[in-house]
Amino acid sequence: MSSPEPALRVLRRDDVVAAAADVDPVAAVEATLLAHARGATTLPDEAYLPWRTASGASARSLALPGAVWGDRPAVGLKVINSSLDNPGRGLPRAQGWTFLFDPDTARPVAMLEAAWISATRTAAYTVLSARLLAAGVDRIAVLGCGALAESHLDLLGAEYPDASVVVHDLDPARARALAARRRAEVADDPRTAVGGAGLVVCTTTTTTGYLALDWLAPGALVAHVSLDDVLPEVVTGADLVVVDDWGLVAADDRRLLGRMLREGTLAPPGESRPGARTVDAMLAQVVAGDHPGRARADDVVLSNPFGMGVLDVALAADVHDAAVARDLGTVLPA
Repeated sequence: MSSPEPALRVLRRDDVVAAAADVDPVAAVEATLLAHARGATTLPDEAYLPWRTASGASARSLALPGAVWGDRPAVGLKVINSSLDNPGRGLPRAQGWTFLFDPDTARPVAMLEAAWISATRTAAYTVLSARLLAAGVDRIAVLGCGALAESHLDLLGAEYPDASVVVHDLDPARARALAARRRAEVADDPRTAVGGAGLVVCTTTTTTGYLALDWLAPGALVAHVSLDDVLPEVVTGADLVVVDDWGLVAADDRRLLGRMLREGTLAPPGESRPGARTVDAMLAQVVAGDHPGRARADDVVLSNPFGMGVLDVALAADVHDAAVARDLGTVLPA
């Protein structure tokens, strides 16, 4: 007898946010990185489709598959698209869906709004990085004041309630609006924002580096989640460089670390090459205790995650479980 076709649970943003109240995103990221360190994940390369809009703005579609194995496997795919024109249209820059699949039948069982999950897992990765790699977080600088900045301040505010926050954006009105919502300071330029900060979070959309090594305070941790803000001198001059997955970084030729690899100024973890700065570790190795992380309190540390689809899939699976328990979302019959 054939098995019945599984229903598809659709979770829109309100459903995702409601279900996520019962989920610890930092714990989900930590558990997934530990699984990754133990070889219990499958993480293919992302698919990247770029184009230009009618106005000439950059647009792209990303597809990130991944699987986390174990007692409760999570198998899925995030598809998230963005257009830099969207904020001017009153739309979020990025949006998409995260799909979960039945690990036995391969049938889709859930479809979750992707933007909230994507931004939250990125912020959770930053919080975990700070727990493991920061020397002290009395002052937080956030560069870029969009949705990703909001997600970071949600989680960082809970993690470091006594830290002061300074924000900067190329659009001063957007920076002032975020600062008003978060009781933060506004810096007129990025160097002022970064000065004295123990944690610097880059959440911009720039493809041109600007953040210099001598801007950073001793002991600063740079959470370089937007991938192109720092100048190469920050990579070569940092005391510790940590990535999320070297294979993803090495496969990409668009972002800073991938370009440096191809130029010969960056080397893979464990490899020494003339004239190249060797990446020190992946964060999963620090989580698993296979790398000690920061050595000294005044070390400058660069955390440069490319973005792991397994983190989206794992967090989506936790949110889906919570949604099923609370009967949230719309169930479409087979």
